[in-house]
Amino acid sequence: MHRYFQVIYAGILMLCAAVTCAQDHPGRLSVGVSFPKSVHAQSITGRLLVVFSLRNDPEVRLQTGWVFAPPMFGLDVDQLPPGHAAVIDGRVPGFPLRSLKELPPGDYYVQALLNVYSRFHRSDGYVIWAHDQWEGQEFDRAPGSLYSKVSKVHVDPRRGGAIELILSEVVPPLPVAADTEWVKRIKIQSKLLTQFWGRPIYLGAVVLLPRGYAANRDASYPVIYKQGHYYEASPFGFNTEDTPETDVEREFRRKNGIESGYEFYQAWSSDQFPRVLAVTFQHPTPYSDTSYAVNSANQGPYGDAIMTELIPYIEEHFRIIREPYARALTGGSTGGWESLALQLYHPEFFGGAWIFNPDPVDFQRYGLVNIYKENNAYVPDPASVFKLGMSEWWSIDRPMERMEDGQIVATLRQAVRLDKVQASHDRSGGQLPTWEATYGPVGKDGYPQPLWNTTTGEIDRRVANYMREQGYDLRAYAQSHWSKIGPHLIGKLHFYCGDMDNWYLNLGVYRFEDFLRATQRPHYAGSFEYGRPMKEHGWQPMTNAELVRIIAAATSQNAPR
Repeated sequence: MHRYFQVIYAGILMLCAAVTCAQDHPGRLSVGVSFPKSVHAQSITGRLLVVFSLRNDPEVRLQTGWVFAPPMFGLDVDQLPPGHAAVIDGRVPGFPLRSLKELPPGDYYVQALLNVYSRFHRSDGYVIWAHDQWEGQEFDRAPGSLYSKVSKVHVDPRRGGAIELILSEVVPPLPVAADTEWVKRIKIQSKLLTQFWGRPIYLGAVVLLPRGYAANRDASYPVIYKQGHYYEASPFGFNTEDTPETDVEREFRRKNGIESGYEFYQAWSSDQFPRVLAVTFQHPTPYSDTSYAVNSANQGPYGDAIMTELIPYIEEHFRIIREPYARALTGGSTGGWESLALQLYHPEFFGGAWIFNPDPVDFQRYGLVNIYKENNAYVPDPASVFKLGMSEWWSIDRPMERMEDGQIVATLRQAVRLDKVQASHDRSGGQLPTWEATYGPVGKDGYPQPLWNTTTGEIDRRVANYMREQGYDLRAYAQSHWSKIGPHLIGKLHFYCGDMDNWYLNLGVYRFEDFLRATQRPHYAGSFEYGRPMKEHGWQPMTNAELVRIIAAATSQNAPR
């Protein structure tokens, strides 16, 4: 597959290379990682990662995001004192290789990273350790995390040996973008969330103002609540600079019909463009870069905090028309799920949702898994999936991600293994752990109860049923509450999804469509549009500027005479 490591031993001064190698220890390869008191004076509880790579561009620690990551090995540390080494050896799990023992000999760049956790004394009585620096759960860039300098080593697991890495660097605080005439940023402490977590928790928003907002002080405007991830810098990618793009970014936009942030700015600031505000919420949690805008047993009352603290603050400090017809929702992927959830849970508060490729909206299609009927997440049951009867010999790992042409990128088992190496107890910030932290119950240890056994894939039906009972299966929620919420949703739900969504999210949308098209008394009177053929995750049938025009036209049509 690739060439990997052979341990060398040489005395290398810590100040020069931050790495030393001890004498060969035949049969055992290990990496000892420590930090001096001058870098961090107290003991640390957190997650230690050691990453080996054939390249150092980008920096090794920044290559750990998805299944394409180079070999990494992860270990929890509990109150590790300064000057004491935590040791990663062949017993510590890794990804994509399972342990250091599998590393082929070779020359590699190596770097260690220690993600520092904080202690939370929650109001539900549990004490947990988690990460919270309000950077959106990007642990490789998290302020306060420690890391070593990149070192190049030659290793050979057959000879053994010990590598010593010194965590001599600290990730600095993230720069706070300055407000401009177009973009304003807010951050407030939430009373509800602070009470739940036992320490200050914040909510924020990025507000995009329309042309003429400062001059027309008597005017109030409709608002589009554009939902997404924490790291989205501004709604719809708004950018007053024509920033250079990579070939990958440009091709993604071309395939999915989306204009650049600069092109959107040109439309937004033009004479005839609709005058609305656009707002993106920021609500990172100790488990994820977004709370999914709902109350959660593990993450706390984020739904209540957004509705009773954040939105009122925004609408009091900006000239927004505080009426349902003037509040629209939109977003894609996670933001699509959030937009639909907010519209369903608060049907009289919002005036419509334009929902793009949402995360699973029917848990009979949790990706490719039916969590209510199947026994195993990793391996499909031919009797329940294919209606073909049982076979003692048939087995195939279930995919999690594909290319738009059907090429498999990652299996569900691989994704879980990666998350487990990056962090234990659903603290990696990955997609599957985020869903469990959002939808699932609290386990006996105070951390999220897994939906399935991470080793075997066996589904815990009690957790699956809990998710449905709590209303996170949005299709099931809409169906069971339709007589109450349906009259307030007529013409408000608009779905868009590619037919080859990379995460199989189109399958849940199809089921939601089946339900809505069959509704009566009232009929939903919304719309569904699918990208065909081979349209992937992120596809839109219109540019962002065209979407704003569509939403503005609907708002105007629904406004009181």
